Amino acid sequence: MPIKKKRISPRQKMINLMYLVLLAMLALNVSSDVLNGFSLVADGLKKSTENASKSNMGIYSTFEQQMKSNPAKVKEWYEKAQYVRGMSDSLYNLAEELKEAIVRKSDGKDADVDNIQNREDLEASTQVMLAPGTGRGKELYNAINSYRERIVKMVTDKEKREIIASNLATEVPTKAKILGKNWQEYSFENVPTVAAATLLTKLQNDVRYAEGEVLHNLISNVDVKDIRVNQLNAYVIPNAVTVVQGGRFSAQIIMAAVDTTRRPTIYIGGRQIQSDKGYYETVCSKTGDFTFSGYIEMLNGSGEKVRRDFSQKYSVVAPSATVSADIMNVLYAGYDNPMSVSVPGIPSSKLRVSMTGGSFEQKGEGKYIARPTTPGTEAVITVSAESEGRVQEMGKFTFRVRKLPDPTAFIAYAAEGGGEEHFTGGGLSKQILMGTEGIGAAIDDGLLNIAFRVNSFEMLLFDAMGNAVPYKSNGNKFSDQQKAQMRGLARNKHLFIRDIHATGPDGIERTLNGVMEVIIK
Repeated sequence: MPIKKKRISPRQKMINLMYLVLLAMLALNVSSDVLNGFSLVADGLKKSTENASKSNMGIYSTFEQQMKSNPAKVKEWYEKAQYVRGMSDSLYNLAEELKEAIVRKSDGKDADVDNIQNREDLEASTQVMLAPGTGRGKELYNAINSYRERIVKMVTDKEKREIIASNLATEVPTKAKILGKNWQEYSFENVPTVAAATLLTKLQNDVRYAEGEVLHNLISNVDVKDIRVNQLNAYVIPNAVTVVQGGRFSAQIIMAAVDTTRRPTIYIGGRQIQSDKGYYETVCSKTGDFTFSGYIEMLNGSGEKVRRDFSQKYSVVAPSATVSADIMNVLYAGYDNPMSVSVPGIPSSKLRVSMTGGSFEQKGEGKYIARPTTPGTEAVITVSAESEGRVQEMGKFTFRVRKLPDPTAFIAYAAEGGGEEHFTGGGLSKQILMGTEGIGAAIDDGLLNIAFRVNSFEMLLFDAMGNAVPYKSNGNKFSDQQKAQMRGLARNKHLFIRDIHATGPDGIERTLNGVMEVIIK
């Protein structure tokens, strides 16, 4: 859908025409004093621009020198400085090119921007900057906006950022907007040649100022003197001050503050160590307390040698490890024996643990399960540690392997306050007895808590003649026949549970010694 242009009223046309006539009248009456004033301002801006350019070139020269002496450290900031240089020169040269074009349009091919003849010419800037199809005002407008947006992002100081943005602003006053003028029309339409040249000279000065602010910010990121602290000390940073015999002592030796791109020279025992990162390492073959000492040297920005002495104490201990059975000092065959393994100063992830005569499996941080297979033998647990790229044995530990002890049989029933009670013999109410399902067996001696599976048991009763009558159960539950006999028992009658066969987690079935006597209450 075509856009309809807003029609201008006759009154507005008259106002615009009167504004143009007024500008023309003002231009015709510009005095030589005013034109001379523009020339004086231009001369001042040129000197200011020259001084800023010299200052900027000094910073570029510093970057060049530092880049040669320490490229690893300076490269990032050097490349940013070159980026600033490129875009600043581009806008500066564009302003110079337009200034020369305007002056040539005014004075001819032999024109000199430093000595303008037709200073009052109102046509030259208009034709060069605003001529339909060939005018370069829009090009300059876009170049200023692009430069401003990029350069202010590289200035960290908020106040300076605002100054640069203001200097390079391309907004027009409100009165110019009312008349429908854009920035290039406002700046160059019917403007005397000397004023247009001065405006472009001011732009060049603003560019060099912005360039300098960014360069000062960039150079501050490079430690030009290499060492700029008020106190220097040598430091030794050991990986550990306690070393296992046969292991290695290693430490990093630095001068604070450290510069990762320039390494100092380090001497220990009068001999220079060959390490580009300040690492020192020696084999520790004896146990005891030791001290190593030396000095560190480094050149400052003035080429002076700075020296600091250092010393470091460390201890060498014999290999040691701790292996403990969480239950007792023996292992039970066929059972998952919980174990704890640790080596002082060594993380559990660096330990290598093995066992003879069974399996040894890690279950957590420093926690293991030992499962020996044969009772009556010995299980040997070997602990090794990975350190400095090699594996070193830390110790061997021997445990006796025993068969799990026999469990104790019991009748389980619900306690009054909740939980479960285990009845192992004595008086028991008939109501509780009839509410139970069978018998269980377990080792529960305060150290071990191991459940067994009851395979069968026998219940023995005495009849009226005093004869012992056995009743067999194939499992851990009371049979229907056994339940029937218990139901008929009177108070103070006795029954006996014996010949209990049970199997533990080791897979061995055993016949429990002893008899459980139950007195009906």
